[in-house]
Order: sequence, then C-alpha cells, then structure tokens
Amino acid sequence: MASPRVTVVVATRNRGADLARSLSCHEGPVIVIDNGSTDGSPDVVREGFPHVRLVEAGRNLGAQARNVGVRLATTPYVAFADDDSWWARGALERAADVLDTHPRLAVLAARVLVGAEQTIDPVCAAMAASPLTTEPDLPGPSVLGFLACGAVVRRSAYMAAGGFDDVIFFYGEEERLALDLAAAGWGLAYVNDIVAHHLPSGVRDPRRRQILAARNTVLTALLRRPWPVVARAVLASACSGPVGRRGLGQAIALVPRALARRRRVPLRVEAARRSLDRHDPDGTGTS
Repeated sequence: MASPRVTVVVATRNRGADLARSLSCHEGPVIVIDNGSTDGSPDVVREGFPHVRLVEAGRNLGAQARNVGVRLATTPYVAFADDDSWWARGALERAADVLDTHPRLAVLAARVLVGAEQTIDPVCAAMAASPLTTEPDLPGPSVLGFLACGAVVRRSAYMAAGGFDDVIFFYGEEERLALDLAAAGWGLAYVNDIVAHHLPSGVRDPRRRQILAARNTVLTALLRRPWPVVARAVLASACSGPVGRRGLGQAIALVPRALARRRRVPLRVEAARRSLDRHDPDGTGTS
C-alpha cells in the first residue's frame, strides 16, 4: 500500500458526541488537537480511537490549534476537519492527486455538503461562482477564502505563511491566511468534485458567532487591507445593531496587537479582493 499523502487535522472543544461520530468516518492518519475540553472529549479519542494521535493543548487555542496539527503531520498535504465534519470516501486521495498535478496550488477548497439534506454550503456556492478567473495552472476558480472544514492545504505553503493567528483566533480565520498565501504567489482554487460533509453540531451559540464575525471582519481588514476599507468595515459594524457594536468593541480591544502585525497585501491581491467585494457586497460569501 502506498504511504499516505494527506493527514487529517481536527480541532475540537467540548463536543465529545460529535467527535465520536465524525472520527469513525476519517481515512488515513488523523491528528486531534483538543482545545481544553472539559466534557471528556480526550477520553472519547483515547478509548474509542486509539489509532488517532491526540494532543491536549490544555487551553483554547482557537484556530491556531490547527497549526499544532500541521507541524506534527509528516505528509505533504493536510486536510482540515471540524469535530462535526468529515471527508467523503476517496476525496483525500483525489485531492492529493490534484495537488500533485498543480504545484502552485496551496489551498484546495472543496464542496461542503451540509446536514442530512446534503445541501451545498452557501460559501461554496459563492466560491463556485467566483468572479476571479480560473488560472491556467489551477484546477478550478480562483478564490481568496475558504471553509477550513472543507480545505486541503499544501503543508509547506501553510507553514511558510504562518498558519492561523491569535488575532482573529476563531471564526472567519480563513481570509487572512488566504490573503497572505495569495500575496506570496500561491494559488487557491475551488474544486467542486472533491466533497466534505458537515453535520452542524447542536452545541453552538449563534449570537456569539455573529459577534465574532463582526469582530473578525474589522480585524482582517486592519491586518491586511487599505485604511479606507478598514473605515468601511468599522462603520458597517457600528451601524449593524447590538451584535455588530459588540463585535466592534471586541475588535477595538485587539487593535494594538493587530497594528503590530499589519502588512498591506500587494495591489494585485487587493484588486482581486475588491472584485470579490463588488461581487458580494453584503459579505455573505467567501469567494
């Protein structure tokens, strides 16, 4: 049997029941990073899935937990999964073939099917309709964002870009990384025939996620985009009701850290991002 080319990295926190269901669906080597769970999630892995490598972070690292898994992986490619998602059978072998064939491809964004109804995630629908051209050396429409639970990354590119960061922390963390990869000359593409499944956990706080979305939109702009874009993001958050203002307040507390890491993307990347903004003015997609 050929050695594996893809490692699955799962970040989890307090979703033991979801984790028990999803881990049985993964193919190939799996690394689970536990973000300080208090519900016994590590025991679920140890007792039910002894073949899975478990790392207990001891605290909530947010999206940065994936960085730990990527560093430990020994395969050239890493597929991310959430504790409530998994990859379709054979999808990762196919993804590795695509990445082998397209050496500039850093992120393969797959089609994510949601729930028992297996409906396409709206973000994936937006990526499929990306106004950016399909570049000749990439396998699908170019994108400047992705869903982490439906992404396979080239490990070397991910590591060189620094992975996810502790400013964004969690929710919408993909855009900053996508911008940095594009700035470094890497390609990101949506590939419709590679599929991941997502059965959203019942352990969710929708209001908290809305606050994080507002916060992280402002912070991503502050980290990488021109000042007028930052101003528009601040104004939009301030005018979007209590949730937006709460998110803006959280963003303001992180401004010193974000400013210390601010680095404008090249004009070509900003132009592409603006094209996507015009295509999706309400910010509902991540193409």
